[in-house]
Amino acid sequence: MSTALPVRPAVRTKRTPTVVRLLVLATFVVILNETIMINAIPRLMESLRITEQSAQWVSTAFMLTMAAVIPVTGWFLQRVTTRQAFAIAMGVFLAGTALSAVAPVFEVLLLGRIVQAAGTAVMMPLLMTTLMTVVPEQDRGRVMGNVTLAMSVAPALGPTVSGLILQFGSWRLLFVVILPIAAAVTVLGLRKVRNVGEPEISSIDWLSVLVATLGFGGLVYGLSMFGETGGSVGTAAGVVVAGALAIAFFVLRQRKLQRGGAPLLDLRTLLHKTYTLSLVLLAVGFLAMLGSMILLPLYLQNLRGLSPLQTGLLVMPGGLAMGLLGPAVGKVFDRFGSRPLVLPGSAGTVLALAGFTQVSTTMPYWQVLGLHVLLMLSLAATFTPVFTLGMGALPPRLYSHGSSMLGTLQQVAAAFGTALVVTVMSSRATHLAAEGVAAVPAQVGGMKLAFVVAAALAVIPVVVALRLPRRAPAGAH
Repeated sequence: MSTALPVRPAVRTKRTPTVVRLLVLATFVVILNETIMINAIPRLMESLRITEQSAQWVSTAFMLTMAAVIPVTGWFLQRVTTRQAFAIAMGVFLAGTALSAVAPVFEVLLLGRIVQAAGTAVMMPLLMTTLMTVVPEQDRGRVMGNVTLAMSVAPALGPTVSGLILQFGSWRLLFVVILPIAAAVTVLGLRKVRNVGEPEISSIDWLSVLVATLGFGGLVYGLSMFGETGGSVGTAAGVVVAGALAIAFFVLRQRKLQRGGAPLLDLRTLLHKTYTLSLVLLAVGFLAMLGSMILLPLYLQNLRGLSPLQTGLLVMPGGLAMGLLGPAVGKVFDRFGSRPLVLPGSAGTVLALAGFTQVSTTMPYWQVLGLHVLLMLSLAATFTPVFTLGMGALPPRLYSHGSSMLGTLQQVAAAFGTALVVTVMSSRATHLAAEGVAAVPAQVGGMKLAFVVAAALAVIPVVVALRLPRRAPAGAH
């Protein structure tokens, strides 16, 4: 007997629904955890006696698991109630966090991170699907702005929080601190979260699950190999091609299953033009953001000599500014639509990345800070309305599949952005060094070219923004 409540007509209110606020809080906690390990690599190497390449797997494995699990969440969220999805996601996350905290060897820590990622993978699609269901269309921009506040502040705080915690003890404290916070959020959520909608009983195609895991996981892994020092380009390219072929088979399989009404990931979301345009814009925007997030710490620590904590403090204002602008952006979107925000936001992203092409060993820190704040504010003006517009273009039955596709593409874009900028930077630096350029100027030259590539890619969202409607098509529901 199902305990889910039927969906009531969304009533306009100035308050964000309790279920959404609690899901935002839970998602904030798990996303903070995703970036909190960035500064712990040296400690891991010393404590567990592992190489830097091995230590990087605490982040790579997390990203791989997210890419493999998220495609399944569309089916999963339709099959279970809101409370069940929340309980399972947070329960799995807590188990992974506890396992990581007590890990005696690196292999156990890696398993803990994989379990954590499996729980995290469910939270963002669950939040987006629930938001789209319970919030009326005319309020979605404002509520999505509040979501942006949490989603952007969390990754901004991650490196800074970890830098502070690591001043007081070992890397295990990063998990010990998160554990009681996540447990409290879980208990509160289970007391307050109510079910939204009725679950649908449907079968799962295990071949699709296997192919999705191999395809999306393989693609992300192959792309991440390009960024590893000493990695074989041929092997990385082979893994990327194999992943892409598996994804092509996955697409054909989903199209066949759609005729019977039970695909793992419903690709009919792509028939909605506004959603597809939003998907492209978000993917390229996310790629540019992740590329800059990788390049800036390398620049500030390797070339300017800042500590991880100092680096975290320097980039934190940009993340905070992005989050604080989110609610205001949402209100503007509700009133005026997407164009007054997305076009200036896309243009601002290009300008900020173009500014970073002038990095040098003497660029003033205030200039780095200003460009980073401009980048984050521009992305805030872009992400909130595009998320809202894209999801709003879908009929309710496709919300879970649409949010799953967005999440999957984010992981692929993150891996591609990282691989692209690191590969361009390394290749250019190696080329300059071979021509007799000193090590530091060669690295600066490589970083400049990487930012040029990122800025060039950022022009794509400007073109896409010109084709976006001001609001979701009237017939979407």
